[in-house]
Amino acid sequence: MRTRPSPRTIPSRTPAFRTVHRAAALTVALALTLSVGACSSGKPSGGGGGKGPADGPLSIAYLQKQGDQEYFVSEAAGARRRADELGIRLRVVNLGNDASKTITEVKSAAAQKNQGIIIVVPESAVGPQVVAEARNAGIALLTSDDQVCANGPRPADCDKANLVPRVGFSGVQMGNEVGKRAAAEFLKAGWSAADTRIVYAWKQDTTVCTDRVNGAKAAWKEAGGPEVRAVEVGTDNTPAGAQAKVEATVTANQGVRHWVVMGCNDENVSGGVKGLNNAGVKGADIIGIGLGAYLACKDWQAGADNGMKAALYIPGDEVGKLAVQAMYDKLKNGKEFAPESFAPTRMVDAEHWKDAGLSCA
Repeated sequence: MRTRPSPRTIPSRTPAFRTVHRAAALTVALALTLSVGACSSGKPSGGGGGKGPADGPLSIAYLQKQGDQEYFVSEAAGARRRADELGIRLRVVNLGNDASKTITEVKSAAAQKNQGIIIVVPESAVGPQVVAEARNAGIALLTSDDQVCANGPRPADCDKANLVPRVGFSGVQMGNEVGKRAAAEFLKAGWSAADTRIVYAWKQDTTVCTDRVNGAKAAWKEAGGPEVRAVEVGTDNTPAGAQAKVEATVTANQGVRHWVVMGCNDENVSGGVKGLNNAGVKGADIIGIGLGAYLACKDWQAGADNGMKAALYIPGDEVGKLAVQAMYDKLKNGKEFAPESFAPTRMVDAEHWKDAGLSCA
């Protein structure tokens, strides 16, 4: 006769056992709470990463749109000079107008163990992805020139908490200076508003450009400029692009005698002036007010009387130096970025551009 096996003995849950069990459960719960809290801290999105003051030499990537443009060449030169002074390893990259290359280079900067990235984005729509990549890699992020929003494609629609810190110029203030000088030149010329057109040329999906143009429009009125019919020209912010668009504008506005040209940068104004010249408009009938002065000075240096009357000098090298210094202070000293830092500007013309220290290469 087979015997039935004895029942399995279940260990009794002693007080010591229950204590250990509760402690383990509390540890797991605490870990889960901390994990959830880290994902929803509510910390503002601007500024990227940064893990506190860094030891040893710093490595920084400076990623620029249109890096072969005169202004950005000057900016990179200023950045390199300041980096050399501070003992920083600086890598400058020309992104052109390529949004996909922008993300590739941000990832590359992370892979190369850079502690900071300074960037001029080719278009604002790529901003949120740039911020996300920098934050995931724990890299400090600073923009120069153009604004970037951490959670949306349009900085103009962004709340301040999500704007990435920026070094550059005040777009509205720069536009104000351009509009004020244009109005003064118009009043001095004594032209009639009826046979004059104002050309505003800029890349219309670039927020800082729109800020500059809107600033120029407002200052024109405030400075006593009359109601003159305006022609808004969308360009790619290059001289060739502006030149072609303005030539077509002249064709569509037969009978106009006088022209005022303003825009986002020297490229737009210089190209616009040349487009007018090519269409048969003489320099005496053009008021071009540049923004940058790095192309305008070449006309003055050559003694050209093409209609470029003045330009706002914006020293790109100063922006490059300011950006590198701000990144150094953040990484080495733990000093937080200012929301915006501005370099000085100055209006110059054919007589005074050398006095401003403008180097016209």
